[in-house]
Amino acid sequence: MNAERKHQLAGTPNEALLGATLGFFVGFAAVSLFGPTANRFKEVMDLSPALVGLLVSIPMLTGSLLRIPFSAWVDTTGGRKPFLVLLGLSIVGMVGLLGMLNFLYPESLSAAWYPAVLLFGGLAGCGIATFSVGISQVSYWFPQKQQGWALGAYAGFGNTAPGIISFVLPLVIAAWSLSGAYLAWLGILIAGTLLYAATGHNAWYFQLRHQGTSPEQAREVAQEQGQELFPRKSATDALIYSAKVWKTWALVGLYFTTFGGFLALTAWLPTYWQEFMGSSESLAGGLTAGFSLLASLIRVPGGSFADRLGGERVLGLAMTTLLVGAALMTFSQLFLLSLIASLLIGVGMGVGNAAVFKLVPKEVPDAVGGAAGWVGGLGAFGGFAVPPILGYFVEAEGQIGYAHGFSVYILLALVCLALTWLLTINREGGAAQTAKT
Repeated sequence: MNAERKHQLAGTPNEALLGATLGFFVGFAAVSLFGPTANRFKEVMDLSPALVGLLVSIPMLTGSLLRIPFSAWVDTTGGRKPFLVLLGLSIVGMVGLLGMLNFLYPESLSAAWYPAVLLFGGLAGCGIATFSVGISQVSYWFPQKQQGWALGAYAGFGNTAPGIISFVLPLVIAAWSLSGAYLAWLGILIAGTLLYAATGHNAWYFQLRHQGTSPEQAREVAQEQGQELFPRKSATDALIYSAKVWKTWALVGLYFTTFGGFLALTAWLPTYWQEFMGSSESLAGGLTAGFSLLASLIRVPGGSFADRLGGERVLGLAMTTLLVGAALMTFSQLFLLSLIASLLIGVGMGVGNAAVFKLVPKEVPDAVGGAAGWVGGLGAFGGFAVPPILGYFVEAEGQIGYAHGFSVYILLALVCLALTWLLTINREGGAAQTAKT
């Protein structure tokens, strides 16, 4: 019976990792949906800095909050169906935005259309929520000892999308116009969705369950194949169970800063470089791309560091780096110093991201999907919450507010260091207790 079931299993861990990374890459690009183009919308719609901040962050609202139910959904059906639903909603949003640009931009796209732009931007941002779905999907494929590397690779390479878009979008707009650039984006999104549909297999346990195998037998066969993590009974159960674990909420706070803060800056930095430093649109896009790519790709070695050194130790080093970068950014009015500071922030956030999700399956092994939903959803909410705050600094203080707004990240880094300390002493205390018994 087991041998028969084995022949019905599709995919391998590495193939599933590739498929999830491709799908996440195209969905996550929505982080840069408005950042590189914010000034164009600001001019034609006569938007205040606070409304610009809301505009660039709106994709992160749906992209954050939908992570909670969709990641938990993975625990009942596997990642494939939630992934495809989110990418489909993102396609709908991009079609809506493209229609508005074709029929209204620039002469007729007035402030009256602002709610509609927010609506379609929110739908396009649904693809961002694929992150926590993929985290859960990949976690079920790989053994614990390889998850730092696997999740680091998934998040690292998938996270490069906003950086690439921030760099390429202004160039494509110059060549093809804003609507032409968004049309090309829509084509890539559709192609990526089809590629995920072809390669994004569920882990073996979920495949067997879909074939009608009992939970007990599916678990036995999947364990023979090498699967180590298994879900709880339902999405609701996974969310409730993980919500009762205090470490889930510590990880939410850490992820709010490392990933939500990353999303916020990917959306806000083009405006910072143009408005505060006087950079051109293309240079601002390139600088933002550099920040985003650095913070993304460093997650790959960051995950390996977390495997070898421990997630808490790596988190402490990462948050210290972030603190230094944020302090420099807050007081800098020099281009070179701000550039160095932004790179330090990128390193701290990227390595911190990898360390956080190394800890999720380790701290909440019985409800990985539920925990990943809370951490990925509420943590990524920082991408929506922070840009309007940065915009309010500008409204309150004028130009210097672009720099002083980074004091928010000083506070967040200090809170994260405290949370890291709590996780560390808890683990050390637990280890000591285990040694005694």
